[in-house]
Amino acid sequence: MARIAVIDRELCKPHDCYKECIRFCPIVRTGKNAIFLDEESKRPVIAENLCTGCGICVKKCPFKAITVVNLPDELEEECVHRYGENMFKLYRLPVLKEGRVLGLLGPNGVGKSTSIKILSGEIFPNLGRVEEAPSKEEVIRFFRGSELQPYFEKLFSGKIKVVVKPQYVEKIPRVISGRVRNLLERVDEAGRFKEVIELLELEKVLGREIKLLSGGELQRVAIAAAALRDVDVYMFDEPSSYLDVKQRLKAAKLIRRVASWGKTVVVAEHDLAVLDYMSDHVCILYGKPGVYGIVSKPHGVRNGINIYLEGYLPEENLKFRREPVKFFYTAREEAPLEERMASWGDLEKRLGDFTLQVRAGEIYRGEIIGILGPNGIGKTTMVKLLAGILEPDSGYVATQHLKISYKPQYIAPKTSKTVREVLEGLSEGILSDPWFKTEVFEPLTLEPLLDQPVDTLSGGELQRVAIAACIAQESELYLFDEPSAHLDVEQRLAVARVIRRVTEKRRAATFVVEHDLIAMDLITDRMMVFSGEPGVKGMANPPTSLRKGMNQFLREVGITFRRDPSTGRPRANKESSWLDRHQKEIGEYFYAVVSEEEGGEE
Repeated sequence: MARIAVIDRELCKPHDCYKECIRFCPIVRTGKNAIFLDEESKRPVIAENLCTGCGICVKKCPFKAITVVNLPDELEEECVHRYGENMFKLYRLPVLKEGRVLGLLGPNGVGKSTSIKILSGEIFPNLGRVEEAPSKEEVIRFFRGSELQPYFEKLFSGKIKVVVKPQYVEKIPRVISGRVRNLLERVDEAGRFKEVIELLELEKVLGREIKLLSGGELQRVAIAAAALRDVDVYMFDEPSSYLDVKQRLKAAKLIRRVASWGKTVVVAEHDLAVLDYMSDHVCILYGKPGVYGIVSKPHGVRNGINIYLEGYLPEENLKFRREPVKFFYTAREEAPLEERMASWGDLEKRLGDFTLQVRAGEIYRGEIIGILGPNGIGKTTMVKLLAGILEPDSGYVATQHLKISYKPQYIAPKTSKTVREVLEGLSEGILSDPWFKTEVFEPLTLEPLLDQPVDTLSGGELQRVAIAACIAQESELYLFDEPSAHLDVEQRLAVARVIRRVTEKRRAATFVVEHDLIAMDLITDRMMVFSGEPGVKGMANPPTSLRKGMNQFLREVGITFRRDPSTGRPRANKESSWLDRHQKEIGEYFYAVVSEEEGGEE
């Protein structure tokens, strides 16, 4: 077995510990330097060729900074890149195809962005040789006999031009200034300015300064800037972040259109419905986040996503998920409603120039209602009305008699307390509760965060802690506003399962505002669809069945979905395919059940 030992540079604090990793290492005690302190950085270094994988250093490290894993020896021959000594390793690369969209599917920290950076030429693949990087000729020989050999020959000789839409669009205003129109006209090398602007609905922001754009506007501008370039390969890293469902699907339409121009397209995406709609093939990336990642061979988009949901790679004979993800849509459609938990009448709420109108409705015990609609249409306002944070200008909300727990849309860390202190402060003894540990704590992977100060957490870490904090309070009504924001695909599926199990266990009622259609379908029993003009007027329709609600929403977007016969998940039909045309003709934009023949269309 080959050994990978990784030391997390952020967690490792050699000046605040007693060097337990060195003191307790049995190989060090025999006189060999299996772990030693680097003379310059004064940080520990693990010699992987001497490490036996006993795991003592992993358990003894007070900051949980060390990970040691064993992998088959033969895999070492496929190592494409390593960031440094005792740092992340990537095995294999995705295989690109001209005129096709290749989706990269996997959790954060297993190499999706690294693969994009290598294929774009931003990172030179060192083939795992940290001390002395190989030459370009050696890299080309490494990929000899594969489709990547001619790709790297062209990339290294400058015969391939690549553009990358970056992952973190919020950093764009730091390096680019000026008006949106000037930027996009400057990069319009193919003369597609009008087509791209109309598809992404950017007309209203063309005259605005880039530094004044919201996250969603920045994302659409970044996608447009990449699509307007005239290059050979287009790479989009997480294009759906900050976007609502309608904007995500429009961005996906544009990305598919780029491929139809005969271009090669690569997309790393966490929204499975959007990834399914965009992609022709997918590569699954798996491994241990932050430690190593392995890229699978390309699969057809349907089979690839089904394999991912099943958690088993047949060609590798490898299981990477404890239990498969299933969509029990039939049982939910037929489930009887129980005791009524809360109700509201016809409401109206004005906030500045925006007006929200709400039609009367009610929610029942054990039920989860999903709230779906574009940004700026009043979804968060509705949740705040239910939480009692806002009072309606007219009408009533009957939730005062309930104990309410609310996870807001925007989470601002205002404390330096540790995650452990925050959770225990909300509910004493919650971390020792066996049910909470099994159903919430472990699925949300909170163990590594327990002793970290809340104000040092990343966006995704903060989101998971906020969800756990909301659930830690035993309530009758739970309100989650965009719980999947900043989370990777694995975490989104885990959050969906956690919310459903909590609602069922406590026989509570739950509202979830969500933009991820797969997560929405996995969580909700009924839906509230919001319509109107964003930023001006919103209309909240009463709760209706999942099928009716999705039909109403997708009709406005112009995209049809059917269900996959193997997993039951919603699948977007490719635009103008026979299923897309057929479902539009009969008015079924969202099929509840689908046959094997219909489900087989790629």
